[in-house]
Amino acid sequence: MRVGNHDYRGPADLPAVIPVFPLPGALLLPRGHMPLNIFEPRYMAMIDAALRTERVIGMVQPRFDVGQLDLGGTPPLCEIGCAGRLTAHQETGDGRYLVTLNGISRFRIIEELPGPAPYRLCRVTAAAYEEDFRADAGETGVDRAMLLATFRRYLDANKLEADWQSVERASNETLVNALSMMSPYGPAEKQALLEAENLEARAETLIALTEMALARTEGDGPARLN
Repeated sequence: MRVGNHDYRGPADLPAVIPVFPLPGALLLPRGHMPLNIFEPRYMAMIDAALRTERVIGMVQPRFDVGQLDLGGTPPLCEIGCAGRLTAHQETGDGRYLVTLNGISRFRIIEELPGPAPYRLCRVTAAAYEEDFRADAGETGVDRAMLLATFRRYLDANKLEADWQSVERASNETLVNALSMMSPYGPAEKQALLEAENLEARAETLIALTEMALARTEGDGPARLN
């Protein structure tokens, strides 16, 4: 597959060592688009380094199952993240970067590496995620009708609207991954969507999470999309 100006044909094309951006509640998926507003100096340094090299950054959540630990700004990381390529970069003039990451593949962290950089570097492998490099992998297994029906119920319950022409034109992968990334769920739910075995399982997880949110909405009032 092609991401930006680079072809990624399989796990071997992903750099073995990448900088990682720990961000709670953030979900990047293959071929998804994630805009980021970067203002912390350590992450601006990370962007500068990525632009000089492979343009690849790993999005990963801090561990959400270990309680509130004071670890000097370096909380433990979830084992699974998603690598993205920097495809857009803009300087704002007030000390920020506006960038866009395009998802390449999920990865597993092998180890975090020490070093002088202010940002975190990890040795990773995408060997278990070969299907992430194929845009059509798992398309036929998605229950599109059920997904759309659940999505419509969610929008109606929360008095939200969607561009249904664009939704109808979207492929199953685009639809499932875009809805997963924009969903309002918490870190554990986002990690479950990321770690779903395949596209069909991700769609089923998303439907289940949305149905639970709909059930809660009946008693607590409308939920809100991020």
